[in-house]
Amino acid sequence: MDHQFPLTSNPLPLFFAGYLLLYLIAYSIIFRTWASKLRPEASSCAISLAHGTPAVFLAARAILSDPAPDFHSSNTPLQSLVLDYSIAYFLMDHVHYLIFYPTDVLFIGHHLATLFVFVTCRYLVYHGPVAILVLLVLAEVTSFCQNMWASKLTRGAK
Repeated sequence: MDHQFPLTSNPLPLFFAGYLLLYLIAYSIIFRTWASKLRPEASSCAISLAHGTPAVFLAARAILSDPAPDFHSSNTPLQSLVLDYSIAYFLMDHVHYLIFYPTDVLFIGHHLATLFVFVTCRYLVYHGPVAILVLLVLAEVTSFCQNMWASKLTRGAK
């Protein structure tokens, strides 16, 4: 059974608002007792974890449910939804880095490059999501490991 996601409006602002809300809750409630120097990093890890696991399953589903998955196929509604979900996360984490770590050019560049690819696929060419979503799955699996490591280091420094 193929589930389509008819989108009458763009979900990107809603996804971004969700990540912003989660970031603020993590920063002001979940990690409120942590040192102010560590709270931004812990909050960034929280939204990364909230993005990563669902993104892996959504992207895998979007790839597997594509009737003609190839590197130049048009975006399906589910693939577009996954791209919007990930664009919102990268925008929120990009804002985090611009505010708290404006000299971290590696992560800022990483977010800009990823946003360029995702936004181009989703909003400019409307083609090529399969390759991007395969890379998203691989990246988020490794991101989970990195977040666990960073969370442990941050927690130890608390």
